[in-house]
Amino acid sequence: MRVLVAGAGGMVGRAAIEHCSALGDEVFAYDHKSLDIADELQVGNAFDNARPEIVINCAAWTDVDGCEFDHERAFRVNARGPELLASHSRRMKAGFVTISTDYVFDGSKEGFYTQRDDPNPQSVYAASKLEGERRAYATSARTIVVRTGWVFGHGGKNFLSRVVEYARSGKPLKSIADSYGTPTYSVDLAARLRELALIDLPGLYHIVNGGHGASFAEFARESLIIAGRDPSIIEDVKMDSLQRPAPRPRNSRLRCILSEAIGLKPMPEWCEALASFIRSE
Repeated sequence: MRVLVAGAGGMVGRAAIEHCSALGDEVFAYDHKSLDIADELQVGNAFDNARPEIVINCAAWTDVDGCEFDHERAFRVNARGPELLASHSRRMKAGFVTISTDYVFDGSKEGFYTQRDDPNPQSVYAASKLEGERRAYATSARTIVVRTGWVFGHGGKNFLSRVVEYARSGKPLKSIADSYGTPTYSVDLAARLRELALIDLPGLYHIVNGGHGASFAEFARESLIIAGRDPSIIEDVKMDSLQRPAPRPRNSRLRCILSEAIGLKPMPEWCEALASFIRSE
């Protein structure tokens, strides 16, 4: 199978390339340097070269605070980009899978957000990602949108991916104790992206690892316990104390009401996935 992966330099993109290649796919990988997904000429050339049967879009501008100060760039990459990829996927008669975010919700709900819940983005980043969902749907009937969040994995530069590395310094670590999400291992996410592409059932899916979710502080402590390090170095802080430019949802835990209905196996529990990640480092 011929697979085009956009955003190949990122954490999920790398995992998708590795997974698809291991299954014998012919993978055409483009990072942000080799493909600007918001440039129609570049996208057209990439598709003409790859002639893909499946397109997996892992590309995005994920600097949440940066997006707050550059609305134009945020919407160019996160909305126009998926629209162009969907357009050329339609031209090639290829299935299109694109990643969106748990941040499309405002965080006021108790419990898990499902596809029945209405988005209410509170930041420019979240609004641009939601617009990307809508444009992709409007452009290609074979669009699959995958909302996910709290992604960790190899090559990740975020706190979730590097907490054990930070802990090696022995210095206290501050971690948010009143913000909750559903941690997701990039390896598990990548496998599910390809699985959804093969099923080829367009729609909106919430793809995260199993379990009841966690706060950043709970995730950090579990990481250190698995790594055999002292979890007491974690200092709990409140989300509001960080005074970041862009608002984040206080609760963005996700659950999918479609996956089981179409026969997909449950995703591994996030603690189990975290242990796999840490032990493979």
